[in-house]
Amino acid sequence: MLANRKIVLTGAGSGIGLEVLRLLAGEGTNTVFAVDKDITRITGFGENVIPFEIDVSSKEAVDKIFEEADKAMGFIDIFYANAGYPYYEVVDYADWDRTRRIFETNVFSPIYSYEKYREYLGGRHGHYAITVSAIGKMAIPGYTLYSATKFAMHGFQQGLRFELPKNIKLTCLYPIATDTGFFKAANEKVFEKPFPVQSPEHVAKKMVAGLERGAKAVNPSALFSLSGVLFSIVPPVKSVYLKLENNKLKRFVDDKVKIKK
Repeated sequence: MLANRKIVLTGAGSGIGLEVLRLLAGEGTNTVFAVDKDITRITGFGENVIPFEIDVSSKEAVDKIFEEADKAMGFIDIFYANAGYPYYEVVDYADWDRTRRIFETNVFSPIYSYEKYREYLGGRHGHYAITVSAIGKMAIPGYTLYSATKFAMHGFQQGLRFELPKNIKLTCLYPIATDTGFFKAANEKVFEKPFPVQSPEHVAKKMVAGLERGAKAVNPSALFSLSGVLFSIVPPVKSVYLKLENNKLKRFVDDKVKIKK
């Protein structure tokens, strides 16, 4: 278990972030600067958890996080950019601001956070982490814009590894669908979750273990890792899977049409 670390964790108020926070805080010697736009659930952790309420989707917000975290902890051993959110929908509209909002949170903020962290370290050793997502490797129906943001982050980490300075470790998390409030954020209407689904507790344990050993990538689902091999060897299996997921999206769209009528 990670110990005696000073950690910034964004998206700490729900889902994977909240479970990671429980593990890090439960160890007893870590100090966690827990960032979320809603910190109401970041309670009862004791003095080693410092809640900080802010929306991470702007340059000014990220700058503020670094400023306040450094004041509170004196140093940042690990910066874990976990905050992010999805849309579940058909992209059948023209809305520049809607697209901009999801990219600001899921792409611009973690990339700028890395840039700030590299500058902040000034050659000192540090560890940067990102929640990328398995959907950043394979898009599925209904998550077009969300997948686009995660493909961007997957590409970012791939390129970054060629130029990463020796003083910075980089760990990326690739969870499959996780049973959290993630799906409520994706659409106000209830919809069928993609298969398979993992618990946030399982994903958090895998990520914390990956951070401890300095893993480059953490893939909490052995099934997803296996499916990547299977899909490449037997492409029709991938087609069947995507068809099943597309049928879920069609049912979702049909239900919305019925409600409108």
